Amino acid sequence: MIMLNKLFDDDSAIELPINIVVMLVVGMVALAALIAIIPPPTKNMAVNVDEAGQQGQTLNPGNTIIVDSTVAKTPFAVEVKVTAKDPDGYPVRDANVVLRGLGGVATNVTDDNGCCVLITDSSNNGAPISLASNQNEGTMDLTISSNGFYDYEKTDAVMVVRTS
Repeated sequence: MIMLNKLFDDDSAIELPINIVVMLVVGMVALAALIAIIPPPTKNMAVNVDEAGQQGQTLNPGNTIIVDSTVAKTPFAVEVKVTAKDPDGYPVRDANVVLRGLGGVATNVTDDNGCCVLITDSSNNGAPISLASNQNEGTMDLTISSNGFYDYEKTDAVMVVRTS
């Protein structure tokens, strides 16, 4: 009986749950502080395909490239001008821009005005495109990535159409 009374009179075990609660609260505060200092990419980019056309010819406004049937039989190069801006209208500088499709690719980086020219030519960090003999039209996809912004991905951003 004396042993049982001694066990019930011992208050040292009550400190354990209080210590666990205090450590849990302190840990949650530390975790919240760490999450608060991580900068999330909160901005979207406004991207515009300003002009597009066959390389060496006059570019047309918009995202459609019309090529002659004689040119479309062999690999050829196209040129596309792209502008990237943030939601406030300021240019997105040093963004990596990739245009790919129809067997070709073009890459470039935006300048201080948020603009870049993409050329699907092997001498300009790219590869020429081509349309198959039974293909009268095709599309190219545009991808832009920059620090502090969500990646911009647009499928069918540029259309290439063969005329007879």
